[in-house]
Amino acid sequence: MSKKLFLLVGVIASAALIAACAPAPTAVPPAAPTTAPAATVAPTAAPKAATAAPTAAPAAVAGACGTLRILYWQAVTVLNSHHSQGTKDYDGARLVLEPLAATNPRGEVVPALAVEVPTIANGGVAKDLTSVTWKLKPGVKWSDGTDFTADDVVFTWKYGSDPATATTDAGTLDNVKTVEAVDKNTVKVTWKAPNANPYEAFVTGLGNILQKKQFEPFMGAKSKDGLAQIPVGTGPFKFKEFKPNDVVTYDMNPNYRDFAKGKPCFSAVTFKGGGDAASAAKAVFQTGEVDYAWNLQVEASVLVPMANAADSKGVLGAAVSPNLERLLVNRTNPDPTLGDKRAEPDQPHPFLSDLNVRKALAMVINTTEMARQLYGPAGDGTCLVLNTPLNIVSKNITCPKGDDAAVAAANKLLDDAGWKKGTDGIREKVVGGKTVKMSIIYQTTVNALRQKEQEFVKDAWTKLGVKTELKSVAAGVFFSTDEANPDTAGKFFTDIEMFTNGQESLDPTNYLRGWTCGEIKTKAAKWSGNNYERFCSKEYDDLYAQMTKETDPAKRSEFAIKMNDILVNDVVVIPLVARKSVTGWSKALKGIDLNGAWDSEMWNIADWTNK
Repeated sequence: MSKKLFLLVGVIASAALIAACAPAPTAVPPAAPTTAPAATVAPTAAPKAATAAPTAAPAAVAGACGTLRILYWQAVTVLNSHHSQGTKDYDGARLVLEPLAATNPRGEVVPALAVEVPTIANGGVAKDLTSVTWKLKPGVKWSDGTDFTADDVVFTWKYGSDPATATTDAGTLDNVKTVEAVDKNTVKVTWKAPNANPYEAFVTGLGNILQKKQFEPFMGAKSKDGLAQIPVGTGPFKFKEFKPNDVVTYDMNPNYRDFAKGKPCFSAVTFKGGGDAASAAKAVFQTGEVDYAWNLQVEASVLVPMANAADSKGVLGAAVSPNLERLLVNRTNPDPTLGDKRAEPDQPHPFLSDLNVRKALAMVINTTEMARQLYGPAGDGTCLVLNTPLNIVSKNITCPKGDDAAVAAANKLLDDAGWKKGTDGIREKVVGGKTVKMSIIYQTTVNALRQKEQEFVKDAWTKLGVKTELKSVAAGVFFSTDEANPDTAGKFFTDIEMFTNGQESLDPTNYLRGWTCGEIKTKAAKWSGNNYERFCSKEYDDLYAQMTKETDPAKRSEFAIKMNDILVNDVVVIPLVARKSVTGWSKALKGIDLNGAWDSEMWNIADWTNK
């Protein structure tokens, strides 16, 4: 075996190696992990089998647990996860739709619709890294009783890779050359070039498989019509009723492959949306109205005492996460008078196009103090885009302190760049013969904690002479794919917007693709892609292209760090808080294996019980 191929074994095994150092979910949010990168050691053996997730013994009869009540204060707006604009849509779909493999909280890739995870050792990953072959579980049925086959996987690739379909997770298929049905239960994925990440496609909620029979009539430009349908799936539940931006109800799927083994234990699920994080916390800890409450983005001074009260009805779980709360900086002009040219790449922003302005805005935010005041042990102030795992954490960046010295330096930077304070105290500059005032509209979702974050940032920017208007949008609108609504995150018709996301696996390739030029969101592309900021850099794209071809894990980490540094130094985003996944669930609910980092929190819902 060549040196590169030997090291690839290390890449495929690295999930288990790195995850072994990660803390397990705890009842009280753990202290922040160190950010110093760990020494990299190439494993000398093929990846070991993933350790079994802690699950309760299944009920003797499926459905014996009654109804499971889930509350996401951001409601589901679309059931086809390939058109999702947020975590809540991926999670709502995951009860029904499944990928070939999942990624557990320890970073291990585990089979879902596949018999086993392909590796070089078992022959599933080609030694030259040009292909990966998946063996599918035989006898799997769709919830309508028809057979799940390799043809459905091939179709999902065609559906997702068609530009006209405009899926939000199409990037996972960018490196795929072909997907072939070798036989009914075998699928071969061939890459355009040797690929060091064989689990790039069809793994985690980004790789959910669609039924060819149902979605084939809705390819390409017709894909939006298909969103009106309730997808058939292979998961433990099937959709019963959907009220967008409100509630999804599910029945157990009698055609689920483990139904005879008593899975799922719950006969039905209500996946309710709406309200806010604070009311969700009260519903699980104080009133017991729900069994599971997601994303408890509540001030630590309120959340922890509520969860730890003597009469609390729930458990507060926290897990290390790659999720980053950050400010997205619009490179384009969101002025509505531009009409169809609004926020298009050829319309530069009147002042955020200036690097000095972006740097000044970042310098004055004291992210350490923000995290301390608002997140407590559930988040840490950061200036990095990649905060975990340790092998991709940059040591090249000195984070601004946001103190008085930083404020003075930022003001001088703006003065030197020609942005002077006007008679009203707001900075301005003559650009193209017109006086441009530094006035920002800053939007995020409706959430009490986020509104306090907005105020924190606004106070910092006021010290620079920047006028800041705060805007909050209902999450159901903000994360929707409604092409007629101007307030969606994808359109980004403001100057600054804020929300959380992060890489979906230990390998950040898919996540970093989101800032390549080809991912820029435009009206013509139906606002698909993940480049909200409309950032485009040849240097960045070249590094990304090199990373996709590199097989040495240490060099891949170096590429990731260089790309992180570009995003930070060019102020493409302004990182605020490296968040942990904080969730609450009923003390009666068993089998939870909280997945705050690498997959949907619903990834093992078939194993949940209340027995």
